[in-house]
Amino acid sequence: MNIGWTYLGGFSQFIGVQLGYRFGPVPQFFTMADPVKRRKAAKGTVKIKNSRGWLQLVFTFDSRRRYLSLGVEDSKNARALAQMKAKRIELDILSGNFDETLAKYKYGASGDAVKPRKPSLAELWDKFMDFKRPQCSPNTMRTMYLTFTNYVRQLPTHDLDRASEIRDYVVENFPLNSGKRLITRFSACCKWAMKSGLIAENPFSGMATEIKLPKTQKIAGLNQIDPFSLEERDAIIQAIETDQFRPASSAFTHSQYAPLIKFLFFTGCRSSEASALQWKNISQDCAQITFDQAIILTDNGMRIRKGLKTQASRNFPCNESLRTLLRSVRPEFPRSDDMVFPSPSGKPVNLSNFRTRTWKTVLTGLGIPYRKLYQTRHTFITHALETGKLDAKDVARLVGNSPEVIYQHYAEIEGLALGKFGQLLSVFGMVWVRVFGLLGIYFG
Repeated sequence: MNIGWTYLGGFSQFIGVQLGYRFGPVPQFFTMADPVKRRKAAKGTVKIKNSRGWLQLVFTFDSRRRYLSLGVEDSKNARALAQMKAKRIELDILSGNFDETLAKYKYGASGDAVKPRKPSLAELWDKFMDFKRPQCSPNTMRTMYLTFTNYVRQLPTHDLDRASEIRDYVVENFPLNSGKRLITRFSACCKWAMKSGLIAENPFSGMATEIKLPKTQKIAGLNQIDPFSLEERDAIIQAIETDQFRPASSAFTHSQYAPLIKFLFFTGCRSSEASALQWKNISQDCAQITFDQAIILTDNGMRIRKGLKTQASRNFPCNESLRTLLRSVRPEFPRSDDMVFPSPSGKPVNLSNFRTRTWKTVLTGLGIPYRKLYQTRHTFITHALETGKLDAKDVARLVGNSPEVIYQHYAEIEGLALGKFGQLLSVFGMVWVRVFGLLGIYFG
């Protein structure tokens, strides 16, 4: 009955048109037929698609989905030419003359009227950031890619045909280590753009390998390793504990950060791990710490992220000094989600404010050359190895690194008491660790 009423309604409208009458809208009961489902395009049919403002042809051939980016922005003229390309592909598929390389269908292949405009590096970079954003943590996007984006904005040209000029500018005007990494990212961006059909070649391919870093930068490796001496360490802790260099006009005390600074020096953990610690991460007897989260910066401010930089979690056993420190800051009835080292408002410590208001001030007051807060980690690792009580494998486990990293980055530090055997390990790597480990088991 539904179908009959539909035909009747359509027929009445048809008669009315023929006789010059205009009927009102067909009543709802005349159009009660089941809706027709949308059909997929037939095989061999080429669709024109707008992909972020650029025209793209999409079709299926030989049971494979094909995508052909035309390299032109969406416009009326470009769509007309795209329609011609689509028809040509359809005819070639029907006639058995389809070019699987797609070369004959690209703009410029046969005197096309619309000349494709090559996208600029800035345009590709913005699209590349859109591609990377869902895959990276907010902290990575903010601390690494935002820096690179700012570098992109400073370039004198974004013309991909002038890639060598871009490289020369980067090398001359940016820190060499950062410049090398920037060129590496440009190459990754253009490689992605090639796979996306936006450009035909990668003008930055191989450029980064041609930028040679000085040997001193290679040795520095992990954030310019320059540990504090034990005397410097103790002087820093005392100055912060006693508010020695706190400006009289400041409403903030330095001493509120003393437990945090002690903890960083005593554990070698990353500052983002320490500032994210909650009492649920500390055993009831303060004998063990579980690091399993870190503070990251996002566009919306600080937040706690589960997991660490190189692992999901790690346990750290506490000696008596560390247990005493934790007991001194533990409330009588701590809640599991309370911060171990809170700011005055009870939130995680803002490390950026700490560096500006306290860390720099204290180092300047003591006459100690400025070093980043990360050097507390290097200080712990260096002195742990110097004492000889822990080997590289034990230290690596405590700080969340691999033994290979410890040997590679700390074996050449002047005064490091690894001895000839440790130097041998640093040269030949962990193969020697396993060999001598097996010998120790055999002769033990």
